[in-house]
Amino acid sequence: MRVLLDTHVLIWWDEGRRLSRAASDAIKMADQVYVSAVSAWEIALKTSLGRLAPIRTVAGSVAENGFEELPVRFEHAVALATLPWHHRDPFDRMLIAQASAERLTIVTRDAAFDDYRPALIRA
Repeated sequence: MRVLLDTHVLIWWDEGRRLSRAASDAIKMADQVYVSAVSAWEIALKTSLGRLAPIRTVAGSVAENGFEELPVRFEHAVALATLPWHHRDPFDRMLIAQASAERLTIVTRDAAFDDYRPALIRA
């Protein structure tokens, strides 16, 4: 299985916060764990607004945990254009588009993802 971490899941994993057993097992046993460049953008934006104080950089977390960066590609933008407008969060929408285009399972606790029917594991 290949998984894509939602931004909050990356933060919680990095901070050692408790995730569901299914989420922890999926991350530990995945063939590959991806972190989107979109998550780095979201964390940087929220940090600059004073809403987050991450313990390290996204790049540092990805490297230390053996995860892989998922850049935003043209095909992701094409997938984004086909998504219905169930909600307006641009970060979530791109993560969903990336997961769809790359056939990844998203690890998230965000119920807003449900309407898009991606393959997901509850964090």
